[in-house]
Amino acid sequence: MNAPDRSTFDRLIETLEPSTKASRIAAFERFEVAEMPTQKLENWKYVDLDFDLKQVPVAVAAGPPLAAGPFLTSIRDREASVVVIDGTVSSIESAGEATVRRFDELDAAGRSRVTDLISSDHDVFAAARSAFAGDAVVVTAPRGVSVAKPVVIDLQATSATASYPRVCVVAEENAEIGVIVVLRSAPGEPAVMSPQIGLHAESGARIRYVAVQNLAFEATVVVHQKVEIGRDATVRTGEVGLGGKVGRQDLEVALDGQGSSAEVLGVYFGEYDQTLDYRMVIHHKGKNSSSDVFLKGAVEDNAQSVFTGLLKIDKGAERTSAFETNRNLVLSEGAKAHSVPNLEIECDDVVCGHGSSVGPLETEHLYYLRSRGLSAERAERLMIKGFFNEIIDRLPVAGLAEPVRDELFARFIEAQREGRVA
Repeated sequence: MNAPDRSTFDRLIETLEPSTKASRIAAFERFEVAEMPTQKLENWKYVDLDFDLKQVPVAVAAGPPLAAGPFLTSIRDREASVVVIDGTVSSIESAGEATVRRFDELDAAGRSRVTDLISSDHDVFAAARSAFAGDAVVVTAPRGVSVAKPVVIDLQATSATASYPRVCVVAEENAEIGVIVVLRSAPGEPAVMSPQIGLHAESGARIRYVAVQNLAFEATVVVHQKVEIGRDATVRTGEVGLGGKVGRQDLEVALDGQGSSAEVLGVYFGEYDQTLDYRMVIHHKGKNSSSDVFLKGAVEDNAQSVFTGLLKIDKGAERTSAFETNRNLVLSEGAKAHSVPNLEIECDDVVCGHGSSVGPLETEHLYYLRSRGLSAERAERLMIKGFFNEIIDRLPVAGLAEPVRDELFARFIEAQREGRVA
């Protein structure tokens, strides 16, 4: 097995050029001294990681590919298809409007955009990624080009190893592109996946992005995602959280340019003993910027969800508009939802708001539907569908609404039939 020790690391970097090797060595040294996060840390207080990353073998080669599931087969008309297996780019099929490159095909500036996005001292997962990750996929929409079809990226973990895929999406000035990322793992394998996702919208550009996190329940995923938005640019992102024993998204959105705009949508459904954890910082730096964060989720059995969001508005970022909303349904007695929206405002002339709710299906609405002749089961199903549709219908990239709706609804119906919801 490829233990994440010095000998494995030395084999991975032995052919690298000196400057690249030096930065990887520095990252490995940080990894060696970094500690696993525990619930004693404020930003991990609800998450129990029952493994030590330093004991998980590193994936150094691609395993056999997984069979395509409904989220991938639903997107037939594509600009490009990319498969990344165990952190290694396995295949790229591209139609040509957007450029799709692997890490070793990039120039120095392109490589630094990948390697410098998340500091290796961010946490132990970032340190491991900076040390062990050798590959990446970079998707670019050229200046002034509107890429009509989505780029679909399939991130797979096939074994009980740790993998560190890296995805970078660049929309150059006045370009537009849509990207779908599907995260999956082999059933029964306690894989650890820690992707790095970078979205970079230059002046006047538009990025539409959706991630579907559908790892097996035995796996753990910790996503580090950073979004950089330039002047008059727009980024719309959507997150569908379904899988993983622990599924965590660590997201930072930097609205750097004047007139920049961001929309962050999320829908998640936790069951059994899952923990779905969303940590977000929406940082307004430019004037006249706007953001809208809207997440909805449900938990049943003994699952728990966590939302911690910070709207941060810098001094000088006047005429900012920022809103943050998180709604949660708790469907079983043992399930929990934690929702903590925050504001940090350092200037005047802004419009901001935040709100959250945690609770069961509303009894008044159930009573009304029952009074119209619906059974209790059908009334609950109708309310679940209506609750999630508000987000699903707004997902930024077309083609995913039906499979997402079907998966969420099927999970609730199965829990109903097995008596796992109150």
